[in-house]
Amino acid sequence: MDERALTERLITYDTSTLEGMQAAAGFVKGWLEARDVEVSGTTHNGRPLLTATVGPDSGPTVVLHGHLDVVPGREEQFDPRIDGDRLYGRGAYDMKGGLAAMICALRDVANQDRVRVHFACVADEESEEIDDRASDWLVTNGYLGNFAVTGEPTDLHIGIQAKGVLAMRIEVVGTAAHGSTPWVGDNAVLKAIDTFRQIESLAFTRESSDLFDRPSINLGRIVGGDAMNKVPDLCVIDVDVRYLPGQDHQAIRAAVEELPDVRVVKVFHRHPAIVPRDDPYVQALGEAISRVAEPTSERLGVGRDGASDAISFLEAGVPAVECGPCGDGHHGPEEWVSIRSLGQYRAALVEFVNLLPARLTGDGEDDRRLRIA
Repeated sequence: MDERALTERLITYDTSTLEGMQAAAGFVKGWLEARDVEVSGTTHNGRPLLTATVGPDSGPTVVLHGHLDVVPGREEQFDPRIDGDRLYGRGAYDMKGGLAAMICALRDVANQDRVRVHFACVADEESEEIDDRASDWLVTNGYLGNFAVTGEPTDLHIGIQAKGVLAMRIEVVGTAAHGSTPWVGDNAVLKAIDTFRQIESLAFTRESSDLFDRPSINLGRIVGGDAMNKVPDLCVIDVDVRYLPGQDHQAIRAAVEELPDVRVVKVFHRHPAIVPRDDPYVQALGEAISRVAEPTSERLGVGRDGASDAISFLEAGVPAVECGPCGDGHHGPEEWVSIRSLGQYRAALVEFVNLLPARLTGDGEDDRRLRIA
């Protein structure tokens, strides 16, 4: 089974549900074990978690990290279809295609004896769970290395920066009144919409950086009112702020809390991801990609608007980047991944592992030396 067929199989599991996650994890575990890769299967917060290690017991260590859960989709999105080079389906791009290629690459490098490779597959990356995520458990329990690759979709570029996450649940207070006399009350739902517009206009929203032209702000959920004939006196909104590296999340929150009749009641925070462009492992991964795909100067330095669990490794001191195959439409109705790029991504990961020993000793086409933590 190649990476395309494996992606198709993974798409058939509705991994927005616990039952689908468990079935998909069981399939992945069985697939690898049938190819002589020992896999440890456990659960974290009730969701499946898979880990495996190949290669020597010591030496430079790379972590290949991905997730098998997806956001909910229509029933037909779990029936994969192919149109030319495009493989359509929920999770094809985010990130069952990348995960499938990563699984195949793990099998490809299982018998080499120079680089230790950890594989980790979580099932809560798309979750709204704030604390105690599976990727945090991984680093706490020793699944660390000199470098980590999270297989999020990047079109075969290397995401060396990602925006930070400041997701806030905000209560906006109004004044109740009878629905027939709305001018007597102060409608909290209308005020909440105005609050969101004020957040969009705060000073931090006009800043930019070398890889990002602006922060991202999204109104993800709004809940208000308890009767049709009553002016609502309370509205709750969930606002998702993706802030730039170098910005202060505490200052952003403070600015929001200074808005009138507003109270921040819950926060989910992730720091921005930053890995130097000249990091030797980044350079080596870039070279590996250039050997199997069309070379481009942009591969080594892209910024990611979305966040990922790569931050778990970064906060543990492990340089971690996002890198995955080509496609489009993640979380949308027409999500697809490039079949050709799946093979290129698999080949690039294998090439990356195989060229590391030469780079460590200074042999090969150049004398760049990779640091071993």
